[in-house]
Formats: sequence, C-alpha cells, structure tokens
Amino acid sequence: MDTSALLKKYAIAAPRYTSYPTVPYWETESFTLEKWRESLIAAYKTHKNQGISLYIHLPFCESLCTYCGCNTRITKNHGVEVPYIDALKKEWQMYCKLLGETPKIKELHLGGGTPTFFSPENLKNLIASFSENFDDETTCSFEGHPDNTTFEHLNTLHQLGFKRMSLGIQDFDPKVQMMINRFQTPEQVFRIMAEARELGYDSINFDLIYGLPAQTLEGLGQTMKEVLVMKPERIAFYSYAHVPWMKPGQRHYSEKDIPQGDQKFALYQLGRNMLINAGYQEIGMDHFALTKDSLYKASENYQLHRNFMGYTDKRTDVLIGLGVSSISDCKTAFSQNIKTVEEYLEQVNQGNLPVYRGHILNDKDLDIRQHILNLMCKGATRFSIAIPDPIRERLAPLLDDHLVDLDGPQVQITKDGMAFLRNICMAFDERLWKKEPSTSLFSQSV
Repeated sequence: MDTSALLKKYAIAAPRYTSYPTVPYWETESFTLEKWRESLIAAYKTHKNQGISLYIHLPFCESLCTYCGCNTRITKNHGVEVPYIDALKKEWQMYCKLLGETPKIKELHLGGGTPTFFSPENLKNLIASFSENFDDETTCSFEGHPDNTTFEHLNTLHQLGFKRMSLGIQDFDPKVQMMINRFQTPEQVFRIMAEARELGYDSINFDLIYGLPAQTLEGLGQTMKEVLVMKPERIAFYSYAHVPWMKPGQRHYSEKDIPQGDQKFALYQLGRNMLINAGYQEIGMDHFALTKDSLYKASENYQLHRNFMGYTDKRTDVLIGLGVSSISDCKTAFSQNIKTVEEYLEQVNQGNLPVYRGHILNDKDLDIRQHILNLMCKGATRFSIAIPDPIRERLAPLLDDHLVDLDGPQVQITKDGMAFLRNICMAFDERLWKKEPSTSLFSQSV
C-alpha cells in the first residue's frame, strides 16, 4: 500500500501515550488523595536510589499562542511571579514531609506556559529551593520563548546547573506566525543559540510543528533550512493537535486553514527527510537527535525513557509535578493538580496538596503500560508466552501493511511503521477498546 493510502487508512484520533491509561480513561471515581500518598510513599521507598524527576509548571504567558494546547494563564502582570513561586516551594515541602526526607533530584524541567516570563532573579529564587539536592548527574532543562529569553536568563540558569534548553520555534513563516500569534525571527533564535553555547549549554532542542494553519511546503522547507544552519542537538517535529473543543484559542482559524490528508503528510515527509538527510537520527515518536546527543545515545543503548515530560535519557520511576495542572507519576499511580491558578494558590496556602484527580493502576494496567513504553522507546515489545489473541487481531491490518512484524511473542515496529506509532500502541490499549469514546478526545495520529 502506498503512503497516501496508508495515511487515509490510519489518520484517526489517537492518544500520544505519555501515560497508560491515558488521562480520559483514568478511574477518577475510585481515586483518593490517601491512595495517592500511599502509592507514592511505597514507590519512593522502592526506587529512592534512582532519584526522582521533578517537573515544575510555570503557566504564565504575556500573549496567547492560538495553536497551544498547554494549560496557560495570559497576563502582563508580573506581580504574579513571587506568590506563585512561594506556593511552589510550599508544595515541594509538603512532598518532602510526606516522603520523610528531601529526595535526590535526577532531572528537573521547567515547563509552561513560558518559564522565561519569570525574571532571572525570581527563577534563581525558585531553583535555590531545589539545588541542594542536585548532584553531578542531575540534568536541568527549561523551555524558552525566543521573544523574551535574555542573556540574563541563560546566564542565571546556567550558573544554577542548567545545560539544556528547548526553544519553541514552530515555524518561521510570517504567514503561519500571524495565524498562530507567535512571532520570532531566525536572527533572534541565532542570537540565543550563540549565547547559550558560549555559556556552555550542551543540548539545545527546537520544537517544530507540521500541520499548522497556512503552512506550505515552501514555507516549511525554508524554516527547516534556517533550523539546519543553527544545528540544534535535538528537534521535536510533531503534528499540530487541532482540538478546538478543548482549546478555544484554536477557533481563531477554521479547519479550511489547516493542511489535512495528503497535504499534511507531505509536510511531515518533507521535514522528516530534511532532518535525516542532515544527519539527525529518528528517536521514538516525533523526535530527532544528532549522534553526539545523550538522547540518541540512550536510544542506542535501549535506555530511552518516556513520561509526562516526553522522551528523556534518564529513567526514574517517580516523577513529581509541581504547579497548576502538573501530573505526578509513581509508576503504580498518577495524580494531577488543580488547573486554575487561584484555586491552586488557595489550596497550597491552606497546607493542602493541590491534587484533584488521579488513577491507581491495576496489574493489567501495569502490564499494558510496560508494553506501550517498550514500543514508544525501543520500537518493540515481547510477551512472556504469546501475543494475546485480541492484540494479535488488532495488529493484523498493521501486519498486512508492513508496519509491524510479529515473531512468536514479539512485536517489532518496522521502519515505515514508526510514522504510525500511535496507531500501533492503540492495539494494546485495552481501556480504549473496552470503551471507545463517543466524543472527540484525541488529536489525529498523523
């Protein structure tokens, strides 16, 4: 079957599988804060020698990027910074008290929103609460907006131990930038790259999106040329998720403005081919890295890991998320924080963990979760005895289309199948098959 036919066949709504079960299938009714505490304590006692991953959500942005699917708060009032940082510190202390000690931090990531909305001084104030628990192996990274990431941001964070940075580029085409209300020039990005490298940042990531409104092959090709001149160590090149029922900002344009079908897949093929021809290696789903980067090395050594922060070269079984909407994961349970800033501040300042929902994984969940993680990180998974009949039946069309190979108890994704990784993982998703959604929950898989 040719690529166009495969696209038509498999371009369906599908989860991104940063977790299993996916958030819409969490059993929130039976979840309690006490169950979350017990699960986290047990997991930490078992895996404390690994250290933990720490995600800090900084939700504020000065303007709304209309494509964005993140939890954000739009404001130009920078007076929000200090009260929010104070709440983050209090939430962290609650977790330290719960665990009976301050955990060793193996990786820390500042996400958003726009972390560089915060002043360098306030970011220093925030990170000082955690840096005593860094060691020589701790990796720290942050997301920056090219329009407001200053040398002071870069220098302050580097002095605090940050050596990785991710810049949200999306597309340099002015027509696309106008549609998505996000503006930055190649010159701005080049300046940030040069300053970061001079300071000693050793891994810089660009986020690029295909399928954005008004995007064309010519425009994306020019963006890729600009990007390849700057040669970031990592690139996340992923499909635009059009979910206007969840993110009203996306109603700024209509579906007629968005590349679809063959047109969208052509954008993907163009970008992917340009990256591979420039020496980037494909890593899991939507990610590319140079061979010198630790993400590529982790993939080659079968040590790649995936969690709510995306792909990482460090495996931890405990991830604590601080801030509004952040998700925590202790392998046997998930929890998510309150989604509004006001309620988050209120709960934390009253001394309460700001968790409002979650899921406790059963044995079946844990088994499926591991298989999906294997597929996402290693491109293959193996059952102890045989592939269960329901999964084998769901994989049959993918096998016929040469997207997977089945060898006894093993499922191996083919080179062509990597573009349809989300579809392949869906074959394992028992909760989705048990209760197919009656409304739109997920973005298109391709």
